[in-house]
Amino acid sequence: MNTNQAAARDAAKVTPVVIVGAGPVGVTAAILLARRGVRSVLLERHRDVYPLPRAVAMDDEVRRILQAAGVHEEFASLARPANGLRLLDPRHRVMAEFRRDDPHGHHGFPQTTLFDQPDLERLLRDALARHPECELRGGVEVLAVEHAAEDDPGREAPGGPPGRVRVTVRDAAGGEPERLWAEAVLGCDGAGGRTRSAIGAVWEDLRFEETWTVVDVRTRLPVRTWEGVDQVCDPARPGTFMRIGEDRYRWEFRVGEASVGLRELVAPWVDLPDGGDGFEVLRQARYTFRACVADRWRRGRVFLLGDAAHLTPPFVGQGLCSGLRDAHNLAWKLARVLTRGADERLLDTYESERKPHARHMIRLAITTGWAMTGGQDRAAAVRRTALAAACRIPALTASLSARGLSPALPRGPLVHYGRLAGRRLAGSPVPQPWVVTRRGRVRLDEVLGDSFAVLSAVPPGPAVRDTARVLGAPVVRIDGGVLENGDTGVADDGTLAAWLRSARTDAVLLRPDRVVLTALPAGAAGFPGTCEWLPLLSAGGRDSPDPGARRPVRP
Repeated sequence: MNTNQAAARDAAKVTPVVIVGAGPVGVTAAILLARRGVRSVLLERHRDVYPLPRAVAMDDEVRRILQAAGVHEEFASLARPANGLRLLDPRHRVMAEFRRDDPHGHHGFPQTTLFDQPDLERLLRDALARHPECELRGGVEVLAVEHAAEDDPGREAPGGPPGRVRVTVRDAAGGEPERLWAEAVLGCDGAGGRTRSAIGAVWEDLRFEETWTVVDVRTRLPVRTWEGVDQVCDPARPGTFMRIGEDRYRWEFRVGEASVGLRELVAPWVDLPDGGDGFEVLRQARYTFRACVADRWRRGRVFLLGDAAHLTPPFVGQGLCSGLRDAHNLAWKLARVLTRGADERLLDTYESERKPHARHMIRLAITTGWAMTGGQDRAAAVRRTALAAACRIPALTASLSARGLSPALPRGPLVHYGRLAGRRLAGSPVPQPWVVTRRGRVRLDEVLGDSFAVLSAVPPGPAVRDTARVLGAPVVRIDGGVLENGDTGVADDGTLAAWLRSARTDAVLLRPDRVVLTALPAGAAGFPGTCEWLPLLSAGGRDSPDPGARRPVRP
């Protein structure tokens, strides 16, 4: 067999999706794709879960993504809800307290959760193993990610779908390189991975870089904690402290005074005995926190997710959260294109929606970092004074405590504002209360399923039902009327009705990621703008539901 024949043979063995990097973002993306019937191969240079703790916090929106991946109940057994955030002055007096201790926030979960990343990774890998659509290959080095050349056997015919992607790999222990062919590649390989350079992306520097020491500890000693996160706003020695588990704690300090020992650093929280008995340091390492966004997140069918696309300081606990949001946003769109032949332009909305959102969260982290340190310039004292004054305004702290950190998605092809009625709902996630069906009490998303859904406070008219049929979307009604055409009726505590009523809306069309695509103004016949966004989703007019999508709970 000659070289061209061998290449043609390999090109015939195409994997729908190759995922580079099997950290939490890559594994979550694979699970979300598998639940929609899409096969994937995950390539990871480590043979096992990376054992040291890194990310430790997530919000309720990201807990909901774990629910979409089917692991939320198992995650609850290893997670710890937190009370929120306190800003402390240099003498560790409380300047402000932002409570986020609602056990059932907007998304149906505690507003802030602390955890140990290796525990989460093992949980996700166990879930991955239950999906035959996923193959995890550990101990593999990725050498190159390339779009097929014009004369390459892996390239599609002219005028057809985008060319396939060639991934060259080699066993980390050595051996001959191997070619994999994919219809799409997800680069979840972190800041130092190859995928970003493979698509010609470069970092946009958002002008934040500091070196911090991170200390992870296990101890049974008495630790002074309020069961939330402490941010010490001290330009001389800023720090962060949180309790992660029953006997697990984390401190982070900006590197400055080399002579300061660990005992002095942790003294405000714990009294160490001579010799440090009972205080086990699991890890003490220096990290350089940076704020960057890749200038492009996609080339053809190669996409960047997680740290490959954006880097954020850790001050609002959104590093891993942003990566999981990437996976949640992209997975359903890619599945719809691969399994239903939806318009390729649907994939353009990944970067246009996620990039501004990620940038916003990074800016928020930078602002929090400035609040902690006060900066080093001449205006630092003025900023610290202004911060202290603002923190004494009860209405401001109460508002920030109740409101989630995550903003609505920007207006675009899949965020349609329509008229003024319902405008503020588009691009925002639907609340997730507990609801009651004929089968019992469940969370709302268990009723909505994995695909599109219509949530309605009135009996839907023909135009709404036509849209639902084209999208394969179940109709979930909260009006308590007589059900028809396979509708699902639910009863909640009034949360959903009040949410719709506040925007003068009769119904909303929910995307698979639980974001409102558009709203039905009160009394209107059908969803506005269908001629603009429906062609992206309807797979050339085919009206079958998503193959492989998890169907909702039926009454």
